[in-house]
Amino acid sequence: MASFLAYITEKRIAKDGHTFGQGNIKGVAAPEVANNAACCGSFVPLLTLDVPGSGSTVVLLGALLVMGVTPGPMMMTESPDIFWGVIASMYIGNLMLLALILLFCMIGVYGLKFSAFDLWVLLGFGLVGLMMRLNGFPVAPMILALILGGMMEENMRRALQISGGDWMVFLDKPISAGLLGVAVFSLILPPLWHRLRGHRRHA
Repeated sequence: MASFLAYITEKRIAKDGHTFGQGNIKGVAAPEVANNAACCGSFVPLLTLDVPGSGSTVVLLGALLVMGVTPGPMMMTESPDIFWGVIASMYIGNLMLLALILLFCMIGVYGLKFSAFDLWVLLGFGLVGLMMRLNGFPVAPMILALILGGMMEENMRRALQISGGDWMVFLDKPISAGLLGVAVFSLILPPLWHRLRGHRRHA
């Protein structure tokens, strides 16, 4: 609910709100930030003012009262171990979530062929994805290439077998020639566009 309200509010306030839902990253960032802030932010009024900010914090408030701990302004001095323990649990929870995701990924990969080599492939591609993310390369095109690459190669071999090995079969038909032109254009245009933008900034 908080993410939805943040999306609507940001869309009305932002100068480019009409572009939300059409690829503008702000339309994704606003609800995600609100969602994360609502989860952890509900602990702030609970621990400082003894006012639960969500349904989960109501349950936590009941657990603290059963333990004899009263949340509020004096909690940091009267029960600092519990106060800082709750904060530390948020960091530990994120690390455990990361470990859980990695564990399920490894179980899923190993369960396909029961091969340890597949686990090393998983680790290798994870490192490749991390390096791509750190260097600003998008991961989605690589995933699409891995999924569609086999189908494209199979159909290319089929077309070459039908044509007797003649590569001009890809240029004789307007549809295939147009798709090849679009592919070449998509490879050439981004570097040229970045170079032109660099020249304009320097100018």
